[in-house]
Amino acid sequence: MLAELRIRNVAIIESVKVPFGPGLNVLTGETGAGKSIIIGALGLLGGGRWSADDVRTGTDRATVEGEFHARDNADVLAALDAHGIEAEGGVVTLRREVTASGRSRAWVNGTVVTASVLAAIGRTLFTIHGQNDARALLDEDSQRQMLDRYARATGEARALADAHAGLEESRANLARRVARRDDAEKRADYLRHVADEVERARLVTGEEEALEGEAARLAHAEELTTATAQMSEALDGSDEAVLTRLGHLQRLLGVLQRIDPSAAKIQAAYDAAYYAIEELAREAAAYAESIEHDPARLEEVQRRRDVIFRLLKKYGGTMERALAAGREARAELDALDTAAHDIGAMEAAVRTSETRVAEAAQALTASRARGAAALSRAVAAQLPALGMDGGSFLVRLVPHESPRATGAEWVEYRVALNVGHEDRPLARVASGGELARVMLALQVILADMERVPTLVFDEVDSGIGGAVALMVADALRAVSLRRQVFAITHLAQIGSRAAHHVVVRKGAREGVTSADVTVLDGDARVDEVARMLGGDPASEVSRAHARELLGAQPPTRQRRARAG
Repeated sequence: MLAELRIRNVAIIESVKVPFGPGLNVLTGETGAGKSIIIGALGLLGGGRWSADDVRTGTDRATVEGEFHARDNADVLAALDAHGIEAEGGVVTLRREVTASGRSRAWVNGTVVTASVLAAIGRTLFTIHGQNDARALLDEDSQRQMLDRYARATGEARALADAHAGLEESRANLARRVARRDDAEKRADYLRHVADEVERARLVTGEEEALEGEAARLAHAEELTTATAQMSEALDGSDEAVLTRLGHLQRLLGVLQRIDPSAAKIQAAYDAAYYAIEELAREAAAYAESIEHDPARLEEVQRRRDVIFRLLKKYGGTMERALAAGREARAELDALDTAAHDIGAMEAAVRTSETRVAEAAQALTASRARGAAALSRAVAAQLPALGMDGGSFLVRLVPHESPRATGAEWVEYRVALNVGHEDRPLARVASGGELARVMLALQVILADMERVPTLVFDEVDSGIGGAVALMVADALRAVSLRRQVFAITHLAQIGSRAAHHVVVRKGAREGVTSADVTVLDGDARVDEVARMLGGDPASEVSRAHARELLGAQPPTRQRRARAG
């Protein structure tokens, strides 16, 4: 249970420590006094969002800390153990902090955790049912999810959602393959033409450059022959040729070396030059022999270049793109040849997925049917105690034509809140107060099932009053015999049934608005219940009415919540 909530520098709250006890705890106070801030602060310990705007003006950080006692709660201890957190003596302390710059941090028993871990542990300790929960009950998704929780069918619901997602993927794969086949069939003639044309051309990477060089040599064969002949003659073809003249130089080198042996190094340079020019002459002669005067070959090369130019122009401008176009066209034609086999396999996969969906939906429907009958009985049993004597509640399953991701049926909550009337959809029948009471019954039933130790109800009294309010108060007190209940209320009837009564008051401290929290006992509690009744707390008539609601409760001293 929640033993103490400590809040510092949150909104208009400077510093309070609010003690709570077992049973029914109520929080009362004038509108705007700060009750919602306390609930909001508790929500932060459950992983709720907050920002720098929540930090009290003039301070650098805000903190919320909750101390819970969970010695015998296996779910809480298991959640702590899953994250390697110890709980000495069963005490669990949740803490959150946000700075004025917006940075947020969280701790569990002194261990730094993420907001998601804080939320996971917080969910095992308490649940908050807000003012909007009742309206959410009108939503079909909310009704379905609530039934699945009660029927313990959330796992089956996820299994169906996964199976349905698999079916949708199989259908999408089949549709894409059929579309590819149909497109290929429409383009088959064109694809065949592309593939055949590129393949017949036998294109080779680099061929274009090689042909360009060969064409240039063939087209200028005479010029090349003349130039190489002149080069050969200059190197080694006459008495004036370079090699002949170098021979004369050799005799001069012999003279130098006889007189000065150090001139031998000139011989090495001479030899290198002679051999290089000799190699040049051989290369020139070989090149001259390779030159062809072949007009037929030149014509053939030009035709080949024309073929390549035309294909490149048609299919992308480069050899690589033209070859890719041919390969892709052939791949599409091959895929068309295997389309029947591929589509058959995909159709089989769709049938298999449909079977999985049908089986998952059937299992979920069976669980929902059992849960719907049990939930109908459980809620109907709660209605008389909530001022709807003779009312009935029915969870109806309406089949779809085929299973969907959410099930083979849609879930509808139906009520008959007056004797002799047929049941109708909850959204068409219930008033605000009736809706709040049906929601209370559902929340109590679900909380009992999920074993959450602390239930928080934020203004569950919306739209009710009088004798019905007293019935709701007694229902909350009955729940508090099994769980700790914490309720924000404006109704004296609910406030009077509290085992622990806390009041929030707003005032000014040193010129700054601040909220203070007080735990009420005895006459102070009589005064607060009298105020809630709308009377003058000083009036003996109002106080007598308050005492009547409070019943025979021994007067004890007023205790103020400890200052932080």
